[in-house]
Amino acid sequence: MRAIWKGAVAFGLVNVPVKLYSATEDHDVKLHQVHEKDGGRIRYQRRCEVCGKVVEFKDIDKAFDDGERTVVLTDEDLASLPVEKNREIDVVEFVPSDQIDPIMFDRSYYLEPDSKSTKAYVLLRKTLEDTDRTAVVKFALRQKTRLAALRVRGDVLMLQTLLWEDEVREASFPSLEETVRISAKEREMSAALVESFSSDFKPDEFTDEYQEQLRTLIEAKIEQGESLDTEATFGEEGEEEGGKVLDLMEALRRSVEKNREGKKPAAAKEEAESKAKPASKTSGRKTAAKKDEDEEAAPKRPRAKASKGA
Repeated sequence: MRAIWKGAVAFGLVNVPVKLYSATEDHDVKLHQVHEKDGGRIRYQRRCEVCGKVVEFKDIDKAFDDGERTVVLTDEDLASLPVEKNREIDVVEFVPSDQIDPIMFDRSYYLEPDSKSTKAYVLLRKTLEDTDRTAVVKFALRQKTRLAALRVRGDVLMLQTLLWEDEVREASFPSLEETVRISAKEREMSAALVESFSSDFKPDEFTDEYQEQLRTLIEAKIEQGESLDTEATFGEEGEEEGGKVLDLMEALRRSVEKNREGKKPAAAKEEAESKAKPASKTSGRKTAAKKDEDEEAAPKRPRAKASKGA
């Protein structure tokens, strides 16, 4: 990883030199647009709506439009604003960790100690752990002042930038204002259903299936020699050849089946283990929950409409 910022965590007389790293990354397959006829890359031009000319980037200014008026801001205007270049992560306060609503979290960053001695870094980490507190801090990143939460993750201090209070929308739905009565039996059955799905969260067990299938699709087309600059994909009139499509679908089908086969041994093992365990009270609740699910899933017969004379 490459550090994107260097500075220090500062509170009182304590100063902890650190480096900042992005804690997350995007693994989505990058796609771009092409002309379907010849595969030519589609490019976008910056064209002026008034004169119709293509404008070079160096001749473009920024502007604010409120719907009635437009205010143009030149590079000189923006340069006149005070640029935040502070290299300190200033601790504003330490708050109970459960007081920060997760909806406010934005971007996540790791902090690495940037000193020969890590004592101050480790002391701050242990103090946050012992007191179950999160530090609310302010710091400057890319010339903007940010509000962030400084907390502990494993053996590492991390920063999570926070949205400003006015950036979080309030939810107000008229449908939830109606009084809804829920019986004790309904709550019991719902709790039994939740219990039947209960488990420990293991992130490595979940994958982005769409991205996996997209990569499989791309690899299958490459293996078949399909490319937009040859006639392997398109016929004389621009339509895809039936044989190629069938081959591609077969490759995808085999890939899906192979993926399923890999999951079967694990599923069989879990089923065998569940059968070997003695029945418990929970199992009775699970059966009841399953029955309830089946009743909900079963199609309901339409009620006969009452005649007007009734």
